[in-house]
Amino acid sequence: MAKEKKEEKSEKVKKQEYYEAVGGRKTSTARVRIYPDEKGDHTINGKKIADYFQTGKQKDQVNAPLKLVEEKMKVTTSVKGGGLNSQAEAIRHGLARALEDYNEDYRKKLKAAGYLTRDDRKKERKKPGKRGARRSPQWRKR
Repeated sequence: MAKEKKEEKSEKVKKQEYYEAVGGRKTSTARVRIYPDEKGDHTINGKKIADYFQTGKQKDQVNAPLKLVEEKMKVTTSVKGGGLNSQAEAIRHGLARALEDYNEDYRKKLKAAGYLTRDDRKKERKKPGKRGARRSPQWRKR
């Protein structure tokens, strides 16, 4: 019985050199590659994660999918657009998608944590006759 379960699990894990996925948030896009056979650091645009993100919250956010599925592997990321928080969320989204490609069993955990859902909120455009997207000019009596 134990051998059957191991065989089933190995069928769901595809063997490739790396798995690639794209994640997004606002105007940020991240192309994430995971290398399951290699042990290493997480590099973002050629820099180590500690050098790229200053706050601990952003670093934790980026590594959250790996901690959730309890995996350690080499990750390389190319990210552009938006601010640092937006980029961190885009990387998290891409990493979760790549982990799902690597092993379909992780989908349930990642989906429950909300890492596979793309947050589609963006800045609303300015409308004519308004000061911003919704702010009206100050009312004047005369």
